[in-house]
Amino acid sequence: MSASLPPLTALRAFEAAVRHRSLKKAAEELNVTPAAVSHQIQMLEELLGVRLFRRVHRGIELTASAEIFAPKLQEGFECLRQAVGRLREHRGADVLEVGAPPSFISNWLMPRLHRFVSAYPEVDVRVSTRVRQFSQLPRGVRGDVASVMGWVDEVDVLVVFGNGDYPGTRVDMLLPLTVTPLCSPALLEGPHPLRKPEDLRHHMLLHDDRGVLYEGPSFWEMWLEKAGVEGVDTSRGLHFWHSIPAMEAAVANKGVVATTKELAHLYLSTHRLVAPFPLEVRLASSYHIVSNEPASKREVVKQFREWLKQETRTA
Repeated sequence: MSASLPPLTALRAFEAAVRHRSLKKAAEELNVTPAAVSHQIQMLEELLGVRLFRRVHRGIELTASAEIFAPKLQEGFECLRQAVGRLREHRGADVLEVGAPPSFISNWLMPRLHRFVSAYPEVDVRVSTRVRQFSQLPRGVRGDVASVMGWVDEVDVLVVFGNGDYPGTRVDMLLPLTVTPLCSPALLEGPHPLRKPEDLRHHMLLHDDRGVLYEGPSFWEMWLEKAGVEGVDTSRGLHFWHSIPAMEAAVANKGVVATTKELAHLYLSTHRLVAPFPLEVRLASSYHIVSNEPASKREVVKQFREWLKQETRTA
């Protein structure tokens, strides 16, 4: 069985004292008192069973044991410094890795991201996404937790749709969501114009299945129940795992989609989609900002997380 290593703090104190040949200068580097450095070295001597330093008039002198011990220890600390340096070069102090679902990136983040880039031109923002396959999940089984926990360590900031319960991470609620039917303006006219919710029975239903994945009931079931509408068959229609193709199908006049209005701003502002009814149903799930604990302490991550929240306040 190999012998256990002494505490890294004691080894670090000894290594600094060897380089400086001074307990005082080692203490200054480590931002502690000379007494603390001396205590760590004494503890190291007791653990190793050898004397490492002799005090001399102008400082300290290495013993023969220390002369044997120090070179390889310094080599090890230099390897550690190089490893940290390589990591920083790879990641960059001002590189920001952002992950989010395709619908959030396309419909919410990208139309606004230029404002963050203008405010922080020195930050290299890198945005990535994933299209998670949910087809194997039983109805009502949450699809976000495993995905988030497997993704959060690969990026600095993750924006996800779910309930915000992601253990061991820094989570802030970003964007509350409501569901309402949306359709092409053409469906407000024609042989069966959408005037009242009951008119939906004459139209194809388009399903944004995030409701099934995260809420249990579908978006259509939630909305129709709040609207007090009966006689609309929610089992019919086309199903989509993500909101983008669902809204694009509505734009193409293939039916009416029940989806989150907050991600449909571009469609609504350009009148490609309209909300035929005023009722909006608040979801239990929302978009959350998620970071692991080390990433959440980086200044650029704090800036971006605050910027995201500010954007929701000024939208």
